[in-house]
Amino acid sequence: MDGLITDEADGSVPPATLTEAIYGRIRKDILLGLFKPGDKLKLDALRQRYVASVNTLRETLSRLVSEGLVANEGQRGFTVVPASLADLQDITEMRTLLECHAANLSLQRADLDWESRVVAAYHKLSKIEEVVEGDPKRYSPLLERYNREFHQALISACGSRWLLTFHGFMYDQSLRYRMLAFQVRDFPRDQSRREHRQILDAALARDADTLVSVLSAHINKGAKLYEQEGLIRDAGPKRRPRAAGKSRSRKK
Repeated sequence: MDGLITDEADGSVPPATLTEAIYGRIRKDILLGLFKPGDKLKLDALRQRYVASVNTLRETLSRLVSEGLVANEGQRGFTVVPASLADLQDITEMRTLLECHAANLSLQRADLDWESRVVAAYHKLSKIEEVVEGDPKRYSPLLERYNREFHQALISACGSRWLLTFHGFMYDQSLRYRMLAFQVRDFPRDQSRREHRQILDAALARDADTLVSVLSAHINKGAKLYEQEGLIRDAGPKRRPRAAGKSRSRKK
């Protein structure tokens, strides 16, 4: 297993500019939960932590505002976007729709190269899943990296650049909530491990119905955990995620 461990756990490439470097670090810290929902992002504190100018930080935070990770409260400054059950349900529904559709398209366009990418990504993910419980602090970053790579490989043959772009955006939004869940209680990792194997088997068998069914349940598991355990207190109305491929019906 030691051969799997790398210093660049997030797989990032050294950015070309300082602004890109600061943007990448702050964005990662928000997604991984180092900054909690609702936290104030004070420029003086950020300047010391990231050794960056106020102008660079303002540019970075404005960019994160456009991504829905940071809120600009005017005179009160910047904050990490608060978490809510309604927001999580919305994110989960959108990711389910995008990923299941993209996976279905990938099966239709599947070839040996796609199959090789999926198998290789699953191999790395399964190896980390075997050891993560023994040392979560050490292996969790790699687990997140390889989990992302597996889901990306699964939909990589969908043939739509925009579908991949929007899926990546929603995946990051869901990652923020998943990291919060890890900090509150043990996440059902064994269940996720079984589901990953089921997803792989369905993909290799070109079984679109089983793939969409298992993938949808896999993605929705986190939102259900939040709701069942009351991990987020939400004052607004709750939304129930729709099953993939189903649309709302209207009475005539």
